[in-house]
Amino acid sequence: MQPLQKFLPKYTIALAILFVATVVFLMTRGNTVDIEVAQVTNAELVQAIYATGFVEADAVANLSAESSGTVSYVGALEGQQVTAGQKILQFSSPQPQLALREARASLAEQQAQTSDNQLRRTRKKNLFAEGAISRQELDDAEKMNTQGEELLQQKALQLKMREDDLKKLTVIAPFAGTLTLQNVKKGDYVMANSLVARVVDTSSYMVTVEVDELDIPRICNGQAATVAFDAWPDKRLSAVVSRIVPQTDRITKTSKIYLTLNHPVSDIQAGMTATANIIYNIRPNALLVRKSSIVEENSQSYVWKIANGKLKKQPISIGASDMTFVEVLQGLKKGDKIALAPEKGLHEGMEVNIITKKRS
Repeated sequence: MQPLQKFLPKYTIALAILFVATVVFLMTRGNTVDIEVAQVTNAELVQAIYATGFVEADAVANLSAESSGTVSYVGALEGQQVTAGQKILQFSSPQPQLALREARASLAEQQAQTSDNQLRRTRKKNLFAEGAISRQELDDAEKMNTQGEELLQQKALQLKMREDDLKKLTVIAPFAGTLTLQNVKKGDYVMANSLVARVVDTSSYMVTVEVDELDIPRICNGQAATVAFDAWPDKRLSAVVSRIVPQTDRITKTSKIYLTLNHPVSDIQAGMTATANIIYNIRPNALLVRKSSIVEENSQSYVWKIANGKLKKQPISIGASDMTFVEVLQGLKKGDKIALAPEKGLHEGMEVNIITKKRS
């Protein structure tokens, strides 16, 4: 019995010490917080308008058959390069060719008739000068000659029209480029006004993007932009705003902006999806913090500043921002340490255990 009485006081004392240590640990641990910390730095802040769009060729020619006919010649296929003036397709049609022959024959006949009229007028003038014929006969000869010359001009114009009709049986490339459409083959019959070919100047691609109407006032011709294509997401190309279409779509509330690449790119194709950042403001030496570090409370911006290892709620005045960073105008200085992504429930005076998270 005596050994048990001697053991109990020692056991009670040990439990009391353990309880006190636990309480002290919980109290001190409850005033400590694990926080990922960022340092306030000076850097360039670039403000840009984000937009999406597509690649378009600046020069595109949709070529249609101007006259019905059967394809008799194919000079280039879809995907091939063509030169300015190159014959792409030739159609055969008996009607324009027959009309041309008839127009030539009619012109030749009228030319002969006009020559006869001119000779007759000359003879009449000589006879009238000799007094052998009356003034009326001379006037009749003059009138016939004038009518013949007018008719000759009409016949020549008709021949020109028939020649133009025959030219409509040929499809010509208006400029050098690539055939992105050519959907007929030799022997096909093509109706007039049918789209038969498309020529694209691949040396003059542009990027067209749709910009929200609220951002249009920030954009002007000549502004720099950065363009990326879905086909090469890691590649960035420099461009410039070259055209602003002064029309807002009533449904999408966007306006079309044309961007010209500063350097030609051989790998892009019309229709490719593109994204662009149109730069409208650059702050070269701004004091920056991440947006995630800012807390808004009662229309006031704060950050949790780490001073002497403890938290301090620091009011700040903010300025320009981009997608990630905000410029601090007052309240912080370069080198200050702040909580990168503060959680709720923080209060001043809490001790900070700085942690480092691995960035993926």
